[in-house]
Amino acid sequence: MSESTPSSILQYRFDGPEEAPVLILGPSLGTTWHMWDRQIPELTKQWRIFRFDLPGHGGAPAYPGGSVTELAARLLATLDAVGVQRFGYAGCALGGAIGAELALRHPERLASLALIAASPRFGTADEFRQRGVIVRTNGLDPIARTSPDRWFTGGFAAAQPAITEWAVQMVRTTDPGCYIAACEALASFDVRAELGRIGVPTLVLVGSDDQVTGPAEARTLVAGIPDARLAVVPGASHLVPVEQPAAVTDLLVRHFSTAWQPAYDSTTGQVAIPAAPVKPALAAVPPQTGPVAEIAPAAAQPEALGRPDPYDAGLKVRREVLGDAHVDRALASADEFSGDFQEFITRYAWGEIWNRPGLDRRSRSCVTLTALVAGGHQDELAFHTRAALRNGLTPNEIKEVLLQAAVYCGVPAANSAFRVAQQVIREETTPEE
Repeated sequence: MSESTPSSILQYRFDGPEEAPVLILGPSLGTTWHMWDRQIPELTKQWRIFRFDLPGHGGAPAYPGGSVTELAARLLATLDAVGVQRFGYAGCALGGAIGAELALRHPERLASLALIAASPRFGTADEFRQRGVIVRTNGLDPIARTSPDRWFTGGFAAAQPAITEWAVQMVRTTDPGCYIAACEALASFDVRAELGRIGVPTLVLVGSDDQVTGPAEARTLVAGIPDARLAVVPGASHLVPVEQPAAVTDLLVRHFSTAWQPAYDSTTGQVAIPAAPVKPALAAVPPQTGPVAEIAPAAAQPEALGRPDPYDAGLKVRREVLGDAHVDRALASADEFSGDFQEFITRYAWGEIWNRPGLDRRSRSCVTLTALVAGGHQDELAFHTRAALRNGLTPNEIKEVLLQAAVYCGVPAANSAFRVAQQVIREETTPEE
């Protein structure tokens, strides 16, 4: 059993007979283990059900987890602490991302997998970092009020006001810092190039009306995972286990009853191949004629003074700070005249300076805003104000930076800076209705 600390253990509960094989149910962002309540009576007839809460969700200790890799590691630490070595896993949305991470990095632990309302990449990084800016500025109430629109079909939300209100309260009582960290985890999650390495039997389950991670994303998963089948649940949106509990329960029972991969034998280095199971009647997936996506090999970069070229690291930092949309526009507009300059700032400004460990990104944003005010660089000030919000500065903290700059850089410069920053902050922190 591995050594664990309070920050590495997730809040969990068991249901079902102790001697039964363990089946884990992973929650979606903003939910708690109660999203699976309607599945428990049937699933516990065959499995010992292990449910967990994400950090800061459902009253769980608020130790933020900023990557799917970290959340998966905490889940494994929790399982190690309670003596669970091998298990089946079903996860919804962020819970599904954790399941994919387990299948890729710890295949020896996983017997079978179900990915529900999941995707190999959830939207764009910009979308989730923008959500983090809104939560940091306005709290979770705007996200909570709009959650039913993302999670349920309109008919279900209208017919089930108690469940709709439960969903709102579930998000509203989540720790904001942990919610923002979970958004960052989804922003950086991308396993599109690795799907072919998932070797466990996989059910991909999606609601037909899911507007968040819908049938298109589900088909991408099925096309990429070698042993995967698709089930589309009609009349359901994103939180399909809540909206169509009976259908989801039936599909999970059939999948995990017939697709449970035997354990790896460390003495022989082999896995026993069981007789082919009777397959449940899940929706067929049309054959694919080519790969889901072509991943171009990274261009070789020269090394300077024996050190790795900082270009790739710089591009990653530049995207994280300024956003994919801004960087894509800048790179797309580069031509023979300006291309060298784009490469220069990516390599040295972002790969060398912004990537140094001496200051955190919040501090670097404060310094950058002040320097831009002093230089009167209004265009750059606009997108670095957006960057400051991404890097964790609140609007009040940005205001204090500009007030400080007014003393040392001059009131006229600060007056222009306030006008630019005010407009950006309004755009970035106004919740979408």
